[in-house]
Amino acid sequence: MAACAACGAPADKSLLARVAEVTCSRGLASADTVALLMVSGGSDSTALAYVAAEMLEAGLLGDAAMLHVNHKLRGAASDGDAAFVERLASRLGIPLFMCDIDIDALVRESGGNMEAVARDQRYRAAREALESTCLHRGFALENGCVFTAHTADDRVENFYMRSIVGTGPGGFRSMDYSSMVHGCRVCRPLLEEGRDALRAYIEGRPDAVVDEAGARWREDATNADTDRFRAFVRHEIVPQAKRRNPQLLETLTRTMNLIADEDDMVASYARDLLLSRVRPLGCSPSEGFLIAPELAAEPAAIVRRVIERVLSLALGRDARIENASIEACAACLGASGAVVNIQGDLAVSYNKQGLRVEPMAAFRARRKKNG
Repeated sequence: MAACAACGAPADKSLLARVAEVTCSRGLASADTVALLMVSGGSDSTALAYVAAEMLEAGLLGDAAMLHVNHKLRGAASDGDAAFVERLASRLGIPLFMCDIDIDALVRESGGNMEAVARDQRYRAAREALESTCLHRGFALENGCVFTAHTADDRVENFYMRSIVGTGPGGFRSMDYSSMVHGCRVCRPLLEEGRDALRAYIEGRPDAVVDEAGARWREDATNADTDRFRAFVRHEIVPQAKRRNPQLLETLTRTMNLIADEDDMVASYARDLLLSRVRPLGCSPSEGFLIAPELAAEPAAIVRRVIERVLSLALGRDARIENASIEACAACLGASGAVVNIQGDLAVSYNKQGLRVEPMAAFRARRKKNG
């Protein structure tokens, strides 16, 4: 059988070959990589476990471990998910980390959004599991990454969700092949695979693990509840779009990749300007920033991108930057004497030195001192 010259992957169109090609071409992993697989027991992550095991056998990965987080949200069904994943890991011979986190209790304590809290806890657990795996398997942490089972369907759903509620710069790239989350690299090797193809792959495996009811993966009943936004998009909007264009996943994947390429170019230019046109007002990002007047000469799209980055630094990585805040800052740039109050109680003011973005308390103290 012929092989890919770059990564040694089989040249046929098996799932292994397709995933290996994406993994190689996108620089997600290699024979020197240890991957922590986040496995819930659903069809997507079950397929991820199987294909990662094949990659290990083919020498396309250096090592792997699995992580299952039981959020304790669905009672016996959650425990059944955990038991299924434990059986799967045993069959594949991949070490498994099991983690029980009472998400409902955490939400009651913090008052946060349940999905956001669950995601945060999953990635915190992933960071710890990856560190432990690298330590005990003899890999440098920089050679480790987290594999998630996000698919082309997930990416398309994100695209439509953002189309409905709106999005900021680069939002229509929807999902990246890799990104940094909680200090570790998260890779999405299944991002060009459709959910139906992954299920067919599992169904075609004679060695597939089954649960107590004979199912080859676990179904989460909440995924069918169309009162939830993602489920509404998944079951109501995407099927309609697929009826109009049966190749929707491939079409939108190409479109989102084109958007991502151009977004990367704009982001690179904006990063250069961030270094040359923006300086901090103190030792901590929370103390604010001064944006040089020269930024006003740049195209509006670049100005917005630089401002969005400044606000992200000032408000913290988890803040959702409001478009109104970006536009308010852009409107002040070059408008001498302008002062506005934006999200996070930030004061935005402009004088001949440039655009100051700082906590309102600091702005008032400075005005009082100079007044």
